[in-house]
Amino acid sequence: MKDKIHKEIRWGMIGAGDVCEVKSGPAFQQISNSKLMAVMRRNAEKAKDFAKRHNVPKWYTNADDLFNDPEVNAVYIATPPNSHKEYTLKAAKAGKPVYVEKPMARSYKECMAMVNACNEAKVPLFVAYYRRSLPNILKVKEILESGVIGDIRFVHIKIQMPLQPKIVGACKDPDNWRILPEIAGGGYFYDLASHQLDTMDFLFGPITEASGFSSNQAKIYPAEDITVGTFRFENGILGHGIWAFNTGNVSEEEVTTIVGSKGQVSFPFFGNNKVTLEVDGEPKEVFQFEISKHIQQPLIQTVVDELLGKGKCSSTGVSGARTNWVMEQICRNI
Repeated sequence: MKDKIHKEIRWGMIGAGDVCEVKSGPAFQQISNSKLMAVMRRNAEKAKDFAKRHNVPKWYTNADDLFNDPEVNAVYIATPPNSHKEYTLKAAKAGKPVYVEKPMARSYKECMAMVNACNEAKVPLFVAYYRRSLPNILKVKEILESGVIGDIRFVHIKIQMPLQPKIVGACKDPDNWRILPEIAGGGYFYDLASHQLDTMDFLFGPITEASGFSSNQAKIYPAEDITVGTFRFENGILGHGIWAFNTGNVSEEEVTTIVGSKGQVSFPFFGNNKVTLEVDGEPKEVFQFEISKHIQQPLIQTVVDELLGKGKCSSTGVSGARTNWVMEQICRNI
């Protein structure tokens, strides 16, 4: 229940793909009063293998068995987005808190169905937008709140990558669900921009207006491969972005820049953890951060803390749904 305080969080994990191997799975075992109790995967051999290698006591091939396990009191949904709604509703019905992978779902409508189901069941819903808890993003937040770059004028997000971006694998792989809209909701924009737009929500608050255009220019997979968008935050700050996944290798670039009246701060989201601060009339400062290979651990810690009654997690179903809404506004013209 929402107000129930647990003494130990015993997780059941649905899905056991690449993300679970390093980024998230081991983190559940390394946090105090948290334990990965069970894993579910339809392939019995893979489920058993994951459980054995990660010291997970139980494994299942049927999600209902995991939901009904009395030793599991919280659920991590680590499947592709097309099953997030189904599994979240089942977890809510079972009265178990949910931590679901990003993007939260394929659509804003699905997100709100998840939020409403968890509200009705009085169980908390969290989304794996883990950058909210990383030290480089917290440094950006600290810089903004210090006022050193003055009043914020605008935000610019840029991703320019080749047709086969190294960051998420070869796009021609038929098993790459990230480029199949019926599974992912969109293409690489939904997979990567969701992190960026959620972080903007964390730094500046909700985006209340957004629009844009998407296109499938190269036509080598079903989803959009280029998106441009503009957006306005509730506090009046403006933003724009270009997400191109169809350019040449020589032009690869990924950076987000926040410009103020006295300077600017810039940082990449993927593959590098530096933050660059430039203030009028002063030398450029570059801050470099070491990030744990279990990159979700800081956010999962906040989830566990909230379930133990010791803190709050900032990445909720409500904030996750807002990110899906923004993406839909930007991508609606495809």
